[in-house]
Amino acid sequence: MHVSFPPQSHTLHVPPHHRRRSNDRRIEITALSKQGQRFFSSLAATAVIGGDENRVIKKFVAASPKSIALEALSTLLSPESSHLRISGLALPLYLKITEASWFEWNPKLVANLAASLDKQGQCDESESLISDSIAKLQSRERELALFYCELVTSHSKHGSNRGFDCSLARLDQLLRSSSSVYVKKQGYKAMVSGLAEMGRVKEAEELIEEMRGKGIRPSQFEFRCVLYAYGKSGMFADMQRIVGKMETEGIEVDTVSSNMILSSFGARSALPEMATWLQKMRTLRIPCSIRTYNSVLNSCPTITSMLQSSASSNAFPISIQEFVNNVTEAEAVLVGHLVGSEVLNEAMSWNASEAKLDLHGMHSSSAYVIILQWMDELRERFSSGDGVIPAEVVVVCGSGKHSSVRGQSPVKRLVKEIVVRTGSPLRIDRKNKGCFIAKGKVVKEWLC
Repeated sequence: MHVSFPPQSHTLHVPPHHRRRSNDRRIEITALSKQGQRFFSSLAATAVIGGDENRVIKKFVAASPKSIALEALSTLLSPESSHLRISGLALPLYLKITEASWFEWNPKLVANLAASLDKQGQCDESESLISDSIAKLQSRERELALFYCELVTSHSKHGSNRGFDCSLARLDQLLRSSSSVYVKKQGYKAMVSGLAEMGRVKEAEELIEEMRGKGIRPSQFEFRCVLYAYGKSGMFADMQRIVGKMETEGIEVDTVSSNMILSSFGARSALPEMATWLQKMRTLRIPCSIRTYNSVLNSCPTITSMLQSSASSNAFPISIQEFVNNVTEAEAVLVGHLVGSEVLNEAMSWNASEAKLDLHGMHSSSAYVIILQWMDELRERFSSGDGVIPAEVVVVCGSGKHSSVRGQSPVKRLVKEIVVRTGSPLRIDRKNKGCFIAKGKVVKEWLC
């Protein structure tokens, strides 16, 4: 692969601020600390009135610990960031952070900033930032290669074609001149992943063949990237072809690969194909995971509709049997495969001190089905007569720290609704608002 890139500039220049005037002073604040939320709100308000954003940034960095300042910068740099009106202030924020006593140069952060700048059309600033970093790492091949890998990855995530091609060219040139097997492996990994992310999956697959020609055995990672890229594009025949290659070459098709396949089918509403793959997982003893639940159940329109309309009515069933009777036949088949897995057993614990169900990592649809399964499991264990009665029953759902809107947990809201509708004795724990708790004997009396 031979590609070219433009000449590099060597002066880092912060562009003049572009005032964003708007009658709407609100800005969406998601998954940020309270200090970060206040900072973003201040920046948004300052941009509206044409105030001094540098003053706000300086004050924030001076008053913030390292973790808070870097969290704010990372949020602005995220390709999924909702803070578009102030994302142009990422560069001055970064430059102010570099003046802090705790600052340490980080290749991933710089690459992400360069990609963000390129995506916003600030190409000169992006190239200058990259050039400064190359000068810093020029004599350390491994670190330089890893920086180029980060650039390829960041540009692909931002979907920046120009920046991606330039970074790919730099990395490709370095690989051709390097004798290090480690550098070559890491470089090919980044290039295959980046091309797949950019939708250039044929080129990514060609690189896998190029690796073989240079005596480098492709790993599970490269195959997963290509497999998922074909799947996301709806090219299921090619996706299955890659699965066949993996099996032929002795590369494990594991839970992660299976979740990618299921997610691809689900995105195209190919429910029968999902059922076929779940059956294959059972035959090959590939374990399901919480992500398997998430991928499958989020693809079931009846289930997602039930949960979305629950705010205005008692729309969803509160027993597994009633639930299965209210979904389509194709969805019922999928649920049957899931409830036959070990995911519930892995999410719960049972001993003399407590019976605990941990819903962390589950989307609302998954938590819903797991809770219905769990209530049946509790009933069976309590009714057996010869089992231990735990002192407490605990449901861990989190308080929303990692939710799209910080502090608002959809799973906690779902659990609360189920508790109310079933008359469960579970109550929010006063010591931990992310948990529901009740005495084991009381729960037994309720269920049995």
